[in-house]
Amino acid sequence: MKKQIFILSTLSFFLICCSTTSQINTNAVSPPAKKVNVFLGSSGDHGQMSPSASSPFNMLSIGPQTYSHNHTGYEYYAERYEGFTHTHLEGVGCTGSGGNILIKPVLNKDIDTKLLKKEQQASPGYYEVSFENGVHAAMSVNHNFGLESYTFPKDTYEKGLYIDLSFALANRFISEEHTINNNVISGWIDTHTTCHRGVYRIYYALAVSNLNKFEKLSDHKYYAGLNPNTDNTTVQISFSSVNVEYAKNKLSDINLETVKKASNQEWNSLLSYVKVQGEDDRENLFYSLLYRGLQSPYKISEKDGTYSAINGTTQKADFEVYNGWAIWDNYREQLPMLSLLYPDKYADISKSIANLYKYGKKDWSTRHEPSPTVRTEHALVVLLDAYEKKYPLDFLPIKDSIIAEVNKLNFGAPDKALESSYDFWAASKIMEILKDDKLAKAYHNKSLDYKKYWKKDFADLTKNDVDKMQARGLYQGTIWQYRWFVPYDIDGLKNLAGDEKQFIKELDQFFEENNYNHANQPDLQVPGLYNATKQPWKSQKLFRNILLDTVVQNYFNDNSKGTDPYIGKIYKNQPRAYLRTMDDDAGTMSSWFVMRSIGLSPVNIGTPVYYLTAPIFKKVSISYPNGKKFEIEVKNYHKDHFYIKSATLNGKPLNQNWLHHKDIIKGGKLIIETSETPNTKWGIENTFVTKIKSSN
Repeated sequence: MKKQIFILSTLSFFLICCSTTSQINTNAVSPPAKKVNVFLGSSGDHGQMSPSASSPFNMLSIGPQTYSHNHTGYEYYAERYEGFTHTHLEGVGCTGSGGNILIKPVLNKDIDTKLLKKEQQASPGYYEVSFENGVHAAMSVNHNFGLESYTFPKDTYEKGLYIDLSFALANRFISEEHTINNNVISGWIDTHTTCHRGVYRIYYALAVSNLNKFEKLSDHKYYAGLNPNTDNTTVQISFSSVNVEYAKNKLSDINLETVKKASNQEWNSLLSYVKVQGEDDRENLFYSLLYRGLQSPYKISEKDGTYSAINGTTQKADFEVYNGWAIWDNYREQLPMLSLLYPDKYADISKSIANLYKYGKKDWSTRHEPSPTVRTEHALVVLLDAYEKKYPLDFLPIKDSIIAEVNKLNFGAPDKALESSYDFWAASKIMEILKDDKLAKAYHNKSLDYKKYWKKDFADLTKNDVDKMQARGLYQGTIWQYRWFVPYDIDGLKNLAGDEKQFIKELDQFFEENNYNHANQPDLQVPGLYNATKQPWKSQKLFRNILLDTVVQNYFNDNSKGTDPYIGKIYKNQPRAYLRTMDDDAGTMSSWFVMRSIGLSPVNIGTPVYYLTAPIFKKVSISYPNGKKFEIEVKNYHKDHFYIKSATLNGKPLNQNWLHHKDIIKGGKLIIETSETPNTKWGIENTFVTKIKSSN
C-alpha cells in the first residue's frame, strides 16, 4: 500500500510540473517564485540539483539527505532519509561538495530511527517533509541564517535530534572544533573542497530549543534530548566565513514563517529582474532554471565588510565579497548571464574574482577557502569580459599575479593548448589595458600559437579517434567537440578550415553526425557558430531544437557513442530533467537555456557582443537598477516559429544578427518578427566574426 501511495503522489507531481499547454499566460502579477519547480534535476545524474531551502548567493542551504543520494545528497525517488544537511554546491561533479552538519530527528533515542518519506513540498527558500512515523520537518533560510522546525508524534516517550558535526559528502570531512554553552553548539568545520583539491572552513552556531541536554555520543556526534513535556523543537543555525562570533550574532528567535516570507521576497525580487510572457510550461521552465543560476557564488563578507581571504587571513573590503567558484564550467554561461541581467550583483562578483589574485589564487582551490568551491580556470577571460562591459576593475594591483598565472599555462594536451591560448588572448588584452605593450604583444603572439596545435590535432577528421571521448589526453570531450574552441578568433578558424564554405560544411557534418554533446561544456558555443557565417538561420534552428525539441545525443561519461543514444528533449521540468551524466555545474546549463530562451547568445566571453535568436516567449522585459528597461517583443508570435524574418531596434530596421552589451543595458525595444521558414537574407549584413591580427 505504501508503494502505491508513493507512486500515485509521484505521478501527480509529474503531471502537475510537466504538463504542457499552448495557452499564453496573461497573469502578469503572478510572482515568479511560484513558477519555480525546485525538484527539477533532483533525480540521479540528470542535473545533480537539490530542493534545499536556499536564498540567493547563500552558502547556507538546508536540505534533505536521502539514502540513496546523488551529488547533492538527495534523490527525488528515494524514500529513506538520513537527515538534513546545511551546505549544497549545486550541480557539480566529482561526487559533489558540501553536506555539512547532519541533523536527524529521532524517536526513543534510537539513532537508527527510520525516516520514510510520506509526502514533501518545497518552494524557493523553503522545504518540508512528513514521515510515516509521524515526524514532520520544515526549514527555511535567509542569508547565512536558517531555521528548522521538527515536530514529533505526541505519544512518543522520548524525542530528540541526532547531530553529526563530521558529516560531509564523499567522506570529505577533515576536522572540527566546537564548544557548548547551554543550548548552543558553536565552532568551525574544515572540509575538503570538490574533488579533494583544497579545504574550506565554515564557522557556525547552532541553537536547539526545548533542550533537556546534549549527550556526547563520540568525538563529533551528539544526541540533543528534548524536554519530556514537549513535542517540537526549532534549530537556529548561522554561518560565517570569518569567525564564530559573527555566526553567533546571526542567531535569532524569529519564527519560521517570517524567515520563509523574507526568503520568498528575496527570490521574487531577483527573479523579477526578467519578466517573460508566453506559454505556462515555458514560463515555469524558464524561472526554474533562472532560479538555478542564482544559487552561487556565495556572498561571504559580513555587513561590516570583513571577510576571510583564500590565504586564511581576515580582510576588509568596501564591496560585497563572493566565493564558491566553478569558473571552468560557468564562465561560459552563468557568469555572462549575471553580467547582463544582474549588474548590481555582478560588479562585486567580478571584483571578488579579481581579488583572488591578491591572496594566492590557484586553478582549483586553496587550503583556506571560505566556502565550498570548485575551480577558477579562465578567470582572466571573465575579468576581461567584465572590463569590456564597463564593470570597474583595476588590473594594476594584480598584474604580477596575472603574469605568474600566465607563465604556468599548460599546453600539454590538445584541449589544454586551445584553452591556454584563449587565456593568453585575454591576458594580452589586459596588458593592453595596462599599457604594457611588450607583454601585450608577447601574449598576443602566444595566443596565435593555437594554429599550430590545431593543425596538429584538429585538422584531420579522418583519424579513427576523432569521435572518442578523452582521446589523446582530452579532458571531457572529443576531437570533434574541442576543435571549435577558439571563440576569440573564429575568422582564424575559418581560414584553417580553408574558407567559410568549408567551415560551414564541417559544421554541418558535426551536427548531422550528432557529434554535438550538450551533456558537458566543451562545445556549448558551437550551435551559435553559424551566426558568424552567412547562414545564421542554422543557429536559430539549432537553438530551438536544444531548448525545446527532440534531439539525438550520443556522448556520455561512459564513452557510449553508437550505443543506446538519447533521443528526446534535453530540458524538462521534472526530477530527471537533463541528459544522464549532464550536471548543471553551478548554474551553467540552466543559464545556457535562460540566455537563448530570451533571444541572446554570448559571441565570445571577453567580447561584449550577443548574437540574436528568436525568443521562446511572446515578450521579454529586463529591468535594470537605474530604471532602464530592455524589452524584446516577438511580432506575429507563434510558439513553433523560430526563424527570424526581420527585426527593428527602437523603431529602426536591424539587419545585423547581433547587439553590443551597451545597446541592451541602456534600455530600448527590440522587435523580432519570426516565420515558419528561414529568411536567408536577414542577418548576413555586417556579420560579427571574432578576429585577431596575425603575429608579426
